[in-house]
Amino acid sequence: MLEIDGQAGGGQLLRTALALSLCTGEPFRMEHIRAKRSRPGLMRQHLTAVQAAREIGDAKVTGDAPGSTTLEFLPGKVRGGDYHWPIGTAGSTTLVVQTVLPALWLAGVPASLHLEGGTHNPLAPSADFLAHSFLPLMQRMGLRASLALERHGFFPAGGGALKIELLASTAPAPLHLPERGALRELSATALMSSVPGRVGERELDAVRRLLGIADEHRHIRQAVGSPGPGNALMVRVQSEHVCDLFTAFGERGVSSERVAELVCAEVRNYLASGTAVGPYLADQLLLPLALAGAGSFTTQTPSEHARSNAALIEKFLPVQIDFEELGPDCWRISASR
Repeated sequence: MLEIDGQAGGGQLLRTALALSLCTGEPFRMEHIRAKRSRPGLMRQHLTAVQAAREIGDAKVTGDAPGSTTLEFLPGKVRGGDYHWPIGTAGSTTLVVQTVLPALWLAGVPASLHLEGGTHNPLAPSADFLAHSFLPLMQRMGLRASLALERHGFFPAGGGALKIELLASTAPAPLHLPERGALRELSATALMSSVPGRVGERELDAVRRLLGIADEHRHIRQAVGSPGPGNALMVRVQSEHVCDLFTAFGERGVSSERVAELVCAEVRNYLASGTAVGPYLADQLLLPLALAGAGSFTTQTPSEHARSNAALIEKFLPVQIDFEELGPDCWRISASR
């Protein structure tokens, strides 16, 4: 059984370990889970990811209890089918999807995944990010999948719902993204739920001043069926070879202009770097490229989060993940056997 120290990262290390255990059949024991967090151990959304992994992989699990800092996971055979996972809080539905998606893809089995919880959360990829940035690249690698956002769910109320339909797919193919290509469109969307319309208008006015986005590419979108208030400002950078999405969330005490400044700063840094993908998309690409056995992309300065995730991937798979600095805030990350 593979022994893993979980204190080097947060819930992402656990989700990566679950995904890779399902893909490889390698059991693991993780200790010190989220040990450096203010509330260590497994929380509700982590337990949902464990439950989802256990169900699709017919796995045996010990330590899957709230607050547990140790987990043992012994995977079985990955099975397709219809699955429903209600997180019950604003815990991220997209992070649970990314826990089970690689194994279902690699197994080549069809599946229907219905999840309830948060769809637009700080510190997690949003449903829009999955739909516009992540899934299109996975489809280029051979994944046959579609996403339907049925209800929006914001922190802290949650209550959102999304559905992923997977068809039997071929094994992941290598993907190389040395550059993003020509910029085709910059657009901005203020996503609103039970928030005064002037909030979105002010956010989009600030985006116009900071990024010069034209009126026809700035939109206000009302959230569908959200049980609680919420606001997300999203800037989409559509380039020739890749689409990246950057998001900032409105919160009490933070002005609309400040929300716009935060997301526009990320967009400007990304555009100035000349790299193919931003730091959030880079994190999501590591595992699929490793499963393909080859691939590369350029990105901004890698986070410690990305490096710890890469080190864990190398424990499970016969791949090497290299980080090569090409220039200021410009790196190439590559996976090879």
